[in-house]
Amino acid sequence: MTRAVVTGGAGFIGSHVADRLIDLGFEVLVVDSLVTGSLSNVPVAARFEQRDLLDSGLEGLLADWGAEVVVHCAAQVSVSLSVTDPTRDARSNVLGTVATIRGAIAGGCRTFVYITTAGALYGDPQYLPSDEAHPIAPISPYGLSKWVGERYLDLLGAEPMKRMVLRLANVYGPRQRSDGEGGVVSIFSERMKSGLALEINGDGAQTRDFVYVGDVVDAVVAAIAAEQSTTVNIATELATSVLELFDALAAISGYTDRPRFVAARAGDVRHSQLAIGKALRTLGWSPRTALEAGLAETFAGIAALPSSAESESE
Repeated sequence: MTRAVVTGGAGFIGSHVADRLIDLGFEVLVVDSLVTGSLSNVPVAARFEQRDLLDSGLEGLLADWGAEVVVHCAAQVSVSLSVTDPTRDARSNVLGTVATIRGAIAGGCRTFVYITTAGALYGDPQYLPSDEAHPIAPISPYGLSKWVGERYLDLLGAEPMKRMVLRLANVYGPRQRSDGEGGVVSIFSERMKSGLALEINGDGAQTRDFVYVGDVVDAVVAAIAAEQSTTVNIATELATSVLELFDALAAISGYTDRPRFVAARAGDVRHSQLAIGKALRTLGWSPRTALEAGLAETFAGIAALPSSAESESE
């Protein structure tokens, strides 16, 4: 049985990855600090280790586990927190990534899948849709720290370890937290479900490329199966404004109030839309989930849960 490690496997994307790998017959070790992840997200069939990536025993743990595949999902993902506390951001996204790479190498890892960002990496885009050749120009510490993680993977992760870098668009779907600014779909859904007032940072005309979490997991599986190292965008190549997203979710949920507009957030790009031709050519991957279908499934999952405390949206 092939062994795999999923860092951040109690979180949103990582838990979906862990589920899929177990379904495919992998023996999975989930490593998560539970700072933002939830133990309830961890698959019952997985081995779970609660620890920070900078814990002194991480490298030994990964070496002893001897995973053939490491999927590195753990990260600090808040743009606004990275602006106010760049040290914390760098600790998680740079030092935590370095520690994970070293542990993977010590354990004989053959395939390292690095889950990172695209929009925050490319900054204010020079052209849309942005492909992988777009200049790297982050405008937030978060984007910078994720780029540094890519560079460390290139420098430390020598052949024959395959290095797969997946630059994600704005991911949404079940299990996404609704108490932070990153998951606008879950934030909108939670507040609409509860009939609460809703705020939009900026004028709502800012656009994002929203990709469903199940499609992201498909990309991870395709990356594991790929023969050569590569870096690809994982997105839909479609731009959706925040107001268009609001209207679509309002129609699904029956929400009738209008949003209140507040100041834009520092560090946020205005527009993000990603080209996905390289993912199709090198991984045979393309998204399967239409936005309306993904939103409906996400809202249905949130509607079935108890209401959370009031939270702010982007």
